[in-house]
Amino acid sequence: MPCSRGVLPITRRPARPRRSSRRASGRWRTRATARRSSCAPPGRRSAPSARTWRHGPSSCACWRGCRPAQRTSPCSAPGGSVTDYPVIDSADAFEAAVERLAAGTGPVAVDVERASGFRYSQRAYLIQLYRRDGGVVLVDPIAVPDVTAIQRLLGDEEWVFHAASQDLPSLRELGLDPRRIFDTELAARLLGWERVGLGAVVEAALGISLAKAHSAADWSTRPLPREWVEYAALDVLHLIDVRDRLAAELEAAGKTEFARQEFQATLDRQPKAPRADPWRRLSGLHKVRGRRGLAVARELWRSREELAQQQDVSPGRLVPDRALLAAVLAMPRTKQALAGLKEFTGRASRTQLDRWWDAIVAGRETEDLPAERVPSDSLPPHRAWAERHPDADARLKRARPEVEAKAAELDMPTENLLTPETLRRVAWEPPAPITAESIAAALREQGAREWQIEATAEVIADAFVRPAQTPGEDAAAAS
Repeated sequence: MPCSRGVLPITRRPARPRRSSRRASGRWRTRATARRSSCAPPGRRSAPSARTWRHGPSSCACWRGCRPAQRTSPCSAPGGSVTDYPVIDSADAFEAAVERLAAGTGPVAVDVERASGFRYSQRAYLIQLYRRDGGVVLVDPIAVPDVTAIQRLLGDEEWVFHAASQDLPSLRELGLDPRRIFDTELAARLLGWERVGLGAVVEAALGISLAKAHSAADWSTRPLPREWVEYAALDVLHLIDVRDRLAAELEAAGKTEFARQEFQATLDRQPKAPRADPWRRLSGLHKVRGRRGLAVARELWRSREELAQQQDVSPGRLVPDRALLAAVLAMPRTKQALAGLKEFTGRASRTQLDRWWDAIVAGRETEDLPAERVPSDSLPPHRAWAERHPDADARLKRARPEVEAKAAELDMPTENLLTPETLRRVAWEPPAPITAESIAAALREQGAREWQIEATAEVIADAFVRPAQTPGEDAAAAS
């Protein structure tokens, strides 16, 4: 098939059969320890013998063409003969491009490039869009800060993402908030595909191999290199075709409603509240002894954050965590001693030496000493449950294999059926009395979706009330 831009021909090369590394038991087992079908699509776990794959690019009894032939589109070869995709950097060109997309048909593929690890902010530095009959549109939101025409003209359409939860915050900062989404990564997970990165999903769904070389680039760079621009266009160019393939697979597997609820939950998910003491995220902080040392660590962290915000640079690029920690542990008595500390590294470690020294002095002199330990609503690690809460430990050990078995029956990873944190919280503090209905309510309170509750509430309730096993049986279940 031609690539989405209609460029021909496509170079074909034989697809090599993939061998699953998953075991046929445990959380990844399929129904009745099924054998891998020679016609199973790439990237998927073995197909249960009771089921046949019905959606493919051509036709055969079990897969309509078996695996799609692996192909390399001319569009996926940076420096090839394809025309460069222009990056829109003016308001007039932007309005015309969005109107062209609005005149297109079907869903809108959307992606965002950021400069994570380079910049302090998580703002979007490039927005990629694609729609059939509308083409690829690449927008520079730095040059065109008002992109709300996308929301006005396309907000009612379905937006297709790969890993939507990563892109939605940056889009919402720009006033872009879709009402309906389709997430190809999440759909692939619900279908039990082994590899769910964008390149792997495109190859499994369409047989097209994408070059993935610039995902960790500094997208705040201007001008953007041509190879980066082509890479960015490819992130959306095939996404609608992938969406259609996955939607058909979900329908065939009876998982369309599962996906709908998951997509809506992604849209409804609220950002986490800021931590009360974000400086406690400093790597290696557990090595610091005493409240005075913690005060110095806090002041150094705050000073670095202030500078990073001012310069819009990732904090670790100014002075890495290990360097701040080295300064705290060394506790230098003079500015010269700090300058001579070889472990105190980073591009701003000497150019901003006065700043770091002032922070150390502030930490050493403050009367506002932080507590060594702070209250937390997180559960203790499971290895401590047997001693601290043996009943909860027994409940979890009985319920976890049942949830894993249900996930295997549904042919999906256990964490997509029910997150480990959700199961742990319900096991730690179950409702009383324990019934399928009360467990369903507890799961709902933890944010589980209705399809997850319907699949797991009864088996969890049964496991919780089952008589306690012997220590040997508990150990076997835990393994």
